[in-house]
Amino acid sequence: MRRPWRFATTIGVMTNAPDRYTHGHHASVVAQHARRTAEVDAAYLLPRLRSGMRLLDVGCGPGTITVGLARAVAPGETVGVDLVPEVVEEARVRGVESGLESLRFETADAYALEFEAGSFDAVHAHQVLQHVARPVEALREWRRVLRSGGLVAVRDADYGTMTHWPPSPQLDRFFDLYREVTMRNGADANAGRRLAAWVREAGFVDIEVSATTVLFSTPEAVANWGLSWADRSLHSSVATQAVEYGLATHADLETIAEGWRAWVASADAFFMYVNVEVLGRAP
Repeated sequence: MRRPWRFATTIGVMTNAPDRYTHGHHASVVAQHARRTAEVDAAYLLPRLRSGMRLLDVGCGPGTITVGLARAVAPGETVGVDLVPEVVEEARVRGVESGLESLRFETADAYALEFEAGSFDAVHAHQVLQHVARPVEALREWRRVLRSGGLVAVRDADYGTMTHWPPSPQLDRFFDLYREVTMRNGADANAGRRLAAWVREAGFVDIEVSATTVLFSTPEAVANWGLSWADRSLHSSVATQAVEYGLATHADLETIAEGWRAWVASADAFFMYVNVEVLGRAP
């Protein structure tokens, strides 16, 4: 039987206590994850992929990026792994719809993958390391399953770069709250700036760093982003954990959600942040 995906509860502390995924898997979260594509969100990696490579996608979520990566390496095998069986099942449906016979999805433990050493040519993880309490340990496990010269590709947001207009104390409060919740969960919302250091500490070489700006300024993009966060501020794991940790009340969260909706309604609404991307080679 596969072991559950285990994380620590405090940064730097080795423990078998289960970690808490800050976002959770509320429909509002998974819907945003399903908007991701390899062409946009793994554009830094695609030029390095070749037909026939074997690729592992860690934290694949609903599998939309995984499908694009699988097309890039087909007929080589692509395996997408994630923690939550329900999300993996959604990914499996998407995999069947893709028609790619070389693609499969499994539940897995990011720290103890049930794959042989040196069995993959590439390991990809999108927005994963910001949610784990032992990122270097996870990266070392991913290095174990890579062949010598194999490629790791990680991409994470840096919440410290998130900025918005017009000014909103409710949005400011939300991101302060989000960072507090991630700290309680033993994770780092500002993971983007630390990716290269983590990859280097995990033993990878030939490290390359890039960054991509994400911008929401059109009415459609603003509405999608802001209304999603309004919903997540009330119903996702960010909300339930904030209340549980005593960091916010339900009334506080209602006020934050109202702030998001007011931001969406502004003709001047603008939001921007940076994703950091790191490539490294297994020695």
